[in-house]
Formats: sequence, structure tokens, C-alpha cells
Amino acid sequence: MKGVKYMELLGALLPLLLMFAIFYFLLIRPQQKRQKKIQEMHQALQKGDRVITIGGMHGKIDAIDEDKIVVDVNGSQKLTFDRQAVREVVNPD
Repeated sequence: MKGVKYMELLGALLPLLLMFAIFYFLLIRPQQKRQKKIQEMHQALQKGDRVITIGGMHGKIDAIDEDKIVVDVNGSQKLTFDRQAVREVVNPD
């Protein structure tokens, strides 16, 4: 009798566990990988890197500290951004 109840409980929980596993591997895990990659990019920023901010501003890093960067926009204008405002580094390799 107890074995039947455990099988019914397992039969009810199995689809939920399967759905969680699918969500984890299709949604949660890839998002965590992207976030880790962005964090590594922010940590690796250096003076002289050409960057694009999340607002679409293109420029070259003129100065950098722990949480702020100064971006030289066109050779005469310098703007200060949070380090997290950098969307990507576009250095020519």
C-alpha cells in the first residue's frame, strides 16, 4: 500500500522536476554564463580600450578606476561612465 502512494507521489512530482531541469538548462544556466562573461569583460577593461556603452556611445578609455571610466569620445570631449555602462570592447585584434 505504501509503495503505491510513493509511486503516485513520484508520478506527480516527476513532471515538475523535469520542467525545472528544462528551465534550468535552457534559461537560467545560459543567463548565468552571459552574466559571468560580462563581469569578466568589465574587470579586464584597460586604458586605451575602444568601447561601446549601453547607451551606444563609442569612444576610447582615457582613465579608469575601480567603478568609473573616463571615455574620450572624439579627441576633445571626455565623458565619465560607471564601469558597468560598458556594453562591449571593440579593440581591433
